[in-house]
Amino acid sequence: MRRSALTAVSACILAASLPGCLPERNDYSGFVAIDPAGWAYGDTIELVPELTDSAAVGRIAVAVRHTDGYLYRNLWLEVTTPLGDTVLADTINVSLADIYGKWHGTGVGVSYIADDTLPGSYCLTRGRPVTLRHIMRADTLHDIEQIGLIFIPD
Repeated sequence: MRRSALTAVSACILAASLPGCLPERNDYSGFVAIDPAGWAYGDTIELVPELTDSAAVGRIAVAVRHTDGYLYRNLWLEVTTPLGDTVLADTINVSLADIYGKWHGTGVGVSYIADDTLPGSYCLTRGRPVTLRHIMRADTLHDIEQIGLIFIPD
C-alpha cells in the first residue's frame, strides 16, 4: 500500500513539473463580496469567467457565504448565462439550513459556506458574464457575505 501511495505522489509531482504536456484546464471560480449594508433585490452580481479556451462546457455551482444572523433557510437565485446572442436564465434554491435552523454549510465561528449545483451542462464563453441576483421576497437581504460561481468542466 505504501508503494502505491508513493507512486501516486510521484505521478502528481511529475505532472506538475510538465505543464506543457497536460491539456489546458478551464476550471474557474470567482467570488464577490456583498455590501455589509445588504443585498438589494435589484442588485445584480456579475462574474466574468477567465477561461483558457474561448468556450468551455461544464457544470455551474453557486456558493454562498453567510453569517448565522441570516434570517432564512434558503436563498433563491436567478443565474443567467450567455448562449450565443441570447441569455439563458435559470433559478436555483440554495438550501442553507434545515427546518430546525441547523446550518448545512461548513464554517468557523459565525460564518458558513454552502453550495449547490445547477442541473445540466452550460457553455461558458471567455469574457461573457454570468450574472446572479437574489429573487427572495425580501427587498434587501442581510448577512450574506459573499456569493460565488464555480465552473467544473465536463
